Amino acid sequence: MASGNLFRLLLRGWNIPLFVFTVGCTLVYLLNFENAHVLQRNEGCSLLSETHFVLYSKRVVTPAGIGPYAVEVEGERIISMTKRSEAPKSAGGKPRVLDYGNAVIMPGLIDAHVHINEPGRTEWEGFLTGTMAAAAGGTTTIVDMPLNNHPTTTTKEHLEEKKEAAKGKLYVDTGFWGGLVPENAHNASVLEDLFEAGALGLKAFLCPSGIDDFPAVTAKQIKASLPVLAKYRRPVLVHQEVTDPSAVPSDLMPGEPQSNARDYMRYLSSRPLSWEREGVRQLMEVAKDTKPGGVAEGAHVHVVHLTDAEDSLDHVKAAKAEGSSVTVETCPHYLSFAAEDVPEGATQYKCAPPLRDARHRELLWKALLNGDIDMITTDHSPSTLALKLLEEGDFLKAWGGISGIQFSLPATWSHGHARGMTIEQLSKRWSTVPAKMVNLPRKVL
Repeated sequence: MASGNLFRLLLRGWNIPLFVFTVGCTLVYLLNFENAHVLQRNEGCSLLSETHFVLYSKRVVTPAGIGPYAVEVEGERIISMTKRSEAPKSAGGKPRVLDYGNAVIMPGLIDAHVHINEPGRTEWEGFLTGTMAAAAGGTTTIVDMPLNNHPTTTTKEHLEEKKEAAKGKLYVDTGFWGGLVPENAHNASVLEDLFEAGALGLKAFLCPSGIDDFPAVTAKQIKASLPVLAKYRRPVLVHQEVTDPSAVPSDLMPGEPQSNARDYMRYLSSRPLSWEREGVRQLMEVAKDTKPGGVAEGAHVHVVHLTDAEDSLDHVKAAKAEGSSVTVETCPHYLSFAAEDVPEGATQYKCAPPLRDARHRELLWKALLNGDIDMITTDHSPSTLALKLLEEGDFLKAWGGISGIQFSLPATWSHGHARGMTIEQLSKRWSTVPAKMVNLPRKVL
């Protein structure tokens, strides 16, 4: 993974007072899906040989808060959660009882924004190592994006190919987004076939994605897809930057001679905040169709990887207040790093939208803690080291993407705890809200 070491740096020297217990390479939170469109993890990867056991802790995260509970698990389902004094007693060693004292048992993370790259680009990363990393980091469900694999997941046939590629390689529960591109945006039958084949929703870009066979769409094309999304009650997730050359210094335009491309601030200037703000504005206009009684009631618009908790977030808040069905996420790297701290030539920090300054990072934390930002995802996006151009250090040419799925839970907890975040808040942003946005009801306690 090109940039996982970033998150190793975050952990160095910190005591992380958080424990997440895994059962079968998932947290105790694993419940069977009613939705058959999510592939289950590999059989036989359980860390416990028993199929029936009870977990004790003085700190179990529940909808009512943290408290001393006994969590009874049988057949990979939580069948009861009771006060410790009311817990089933072990008879003859059955069920096995595991007492974890003061360690935290919490819902598994649901990461709704992951790029696994299989089939077609497994040299970047595949399902095997990607889901291993997820399990190691406390993530028990991922939803894979449709573009970094080849072929891109824009048709039923390509989705079936991806599902086949994933078989026997999964260490966590895995679902898939379909891709919304100009070719299928106005073709209801193609989109319906994607949903019937198991796509949990759609992903779209308002700017070039970096993948030639996954072109950008317009806000009008997203609007055209909403009635089908409404029929299936699915979300569309949108990369919200809208390219505007007039907002970029002329010497940063393609074809112009580049100077000092090792300076991160040059890259930051090439993707200004105005791109993000205009994209969110357009999306919230489209989202008006999702209001109760609207032509696309039942559809949902989700803004991915927000970096601007000022004007962009104001558009989202206004849309919510008006009744539009919208949510917004941010990512651990935007909550952890700041543009002014990126070393010269350190292209492992390159992503899009770019890391912004410390002031914007703190505004994101404020919005996350007060609930204006709904959830966290990783936007885990690995690539080969060669694509990162680490020796050249050219921010304008290097591939953008940060791979951090294994380290995102301790990173967000460490930074969040320092800012007053509670474990309950952490669990809500990483588990409860994502489960609802992705429409996985059996993943909500």
